[in-house]
Amino acid sequence: MRNSVAVCLLSMAAVSLSACGFAPLYAQPGVATGLAAIQVQAPEGRTGFLMREHLDDAFGKNRGAAPAYHMQLALAEQRYPRGVRVDNVATRYEYVLVATYALTALPSGALAKRGTVRVELTYDSADQPYASVAAQQDAQDRAAQEAARRIQLELAAWLAEGAKPPGSKPPAAKPG
Repeated sequence: MRNSVAVCLLSMAAVSLSACGFAPLYAQPGVATGLAAIQVQAPEGRTGFLMREHLDDAFGKNRGAAPAYHMQLALAEQRYPRGVRVDNVATRYEYVLVATYALTALPSGALAKRGTVRVELTYDSADQPYASVAAQQDAQDRAAQEAARRIQLELAAWLAEGAKPPGSKPPAAKPG
């Protein structure tokens, strides 16, 4: 009985979504291919490497195709001690990663889109040095993955809207 009710509810939800004009983001023409054609240039260092890897994965990078866009990435990292003990040793840290990107169209080099994403997360710090370093590196990886996901969503929405560069004017209405 419960299964038939669940199937009925899912069917009604699907019908109502199709009637409202809902379309999945990645079903829009050019979104997946546009993301796959972005070449990412990240800064040196561990976090830059992680960001480039996560962005290439998120975009579904097509290494065999010529890139249509070039992304220049800048990163800023901060680490704040939280949960300080009586002996003035932090037991928890807040890690903040700010990723600023500029997307340029190739081969013209014209600025197509720019944006900034900020990721904040916390992690425990252990008394053992290796465990503390491992926790910090895990925080960097999680923050880079989340920043890449947010950039991917921003660019997918931008591509779904027709990838209008900033400052471009909408097409003029035809006289009728």
